[in-house]
Amino acid sequence: MTVRTAWLSPDGQSREDTRTNQVGALTPVTDSKGRSGVLPGSEGGLYRVTGLWLAGTDGTLNAHVTPGRAVIQSTVDRGAYPVAVTEQVDLVFAAGDAQYPRIDLVVLRVYDDTYDASGRTEAAVEIVRGTPATSPVAPTAPDVCLVLFSVTVPANAGGLTWSAAGTDLRPTTVALGGILPTRSDDTAAGGYPGHYRDINSTLQRWDGSAWVPYPKGLGGIAPAGTVTTASYTGQYRESTDGVLQRWDGSAWVPYAKATGGIAPAGAVTTGSYTGQYRDSSGGVLQRWNGSAWLPAVAPPAFVSSLDAGTTASTTYTAALTGSAVTALAVTFTVPSTGAVLVAVGARLRTAGSTTTTAFVAPQIAQGSTVVLAGNDEYAACYGGTIAGSVSTVFRYPLTPGTACTVTALYRSSDSAVTCTFDNIFVRVDPAG
Repeated sequence: MTVRTAWLSPDGQSREDTRTNQVGALTPVTDSKGRSGVLPGSEGGLYRVTGLWLAGTDGTLNAHVTPGRAVIQSTVDRGAYPVAVTEQVDLVFAAGDAQYPRIDLVVLRVYDDTYDASGRTEAAVEIVRGTPATSPVAPTAPDVCLVLFSVTVPANAGGLTWSAAGTDLRPTTVALGGILPTRSDDTAAGGYPGHYRDINSTLQRWDGSAWVPYPKGLGGIAPAGTVTTASYTGQYRESTDGVLQRWDGSAWVPYAKATGGIAPAGAVTTGSYTGQYRDSSGGVLQRWNGSAWLPAVAPPAFVSSLDAGTTASTTYTAALTGSAVTALAVTFTVPSTGAVLVAVGARLRTAGSTTTTAFVAPQIAQGSTVVLAGNDEYAACYGGTIAGSVSTVFRYPLTPGTACTVTALYRSSDSAVTCTFDNIFVRVDPAG
């Protein structure tokens, strides 16, 4: 029969109808087959799984399998066999070979005469004896069975130390959509992307090709050391040095203690988002612009010189005679507002003349292009034989984010009069 139903046929429900329609009973492996395994659970919830446990009496070959429940998946057309062991099953292992060790299996096996012509229609707990060898291997498990334990039987063994002899091989299975508790050596793939399992107290998610560590809950912060590659962009973890980190899609990046919070000095190297703030080691508040940390409030750009110089040039010049400073200039980056306040000043004197004027003015270059040449309208000026200190300040628009330079320029109104310039300064402040 190709299409089977449960609790629908008017002339009776077959055993196959019942088994193949246990659609929600166990973890999927394919679209029509489930995972064979022991149902997890323990008294008081202390352990992952206690059903179908193998125990024995040390020094003897006597053992037993405890009660428990399991599901054993066969072919698609035969379906899955639910099995319950309701009482302890006693087992006796054969004595060790005279020369070589061997490995036996303890299995939960289904006999179905309709398919295997065994003459039996039942489930049984059995020992499958291995072949003695110098390097023994476990025997092949029979069809339609669940391997519970392997047991190593040394040569000449008349008894075993059961805590060392048996290896737990019990797989587990849970209802469709349930989180599968399993062992660390379980290499079985997930049934579908988004399938979860718990392994060594770490939650993992099947992403379609691999099991990836997952936080304790969706949106939770993964404990330090539990997550190497994140499950989704925006996942958080605590690093081994106690720094909160966020997965940006390709790498873990340090994150402020809370969105919008200011990251402590030294806690963040690369910003997690444009507009994040941090305290720098120098105590300056910084903002991440998407590629670099910049001062959140740009400090003034300032330069000054106490090395006096003179000029009698009637056109603006950056060079002064008698001064080691060939050009007094300051560079800065235009703030996001696109405007700055430019201030220039100096202590001026016109030698032997009360009618001549000395000028100090800024020249502004945006990159290599001069956008404001030195001119009297933007200059600070003074005339007199006794020195006087003057300055001027004005707002000037520029292109945000560009690198600019302000250079101090000087001139005299009379080519016959030498003007002296001392204590010169240029200052640039962000403007709104």
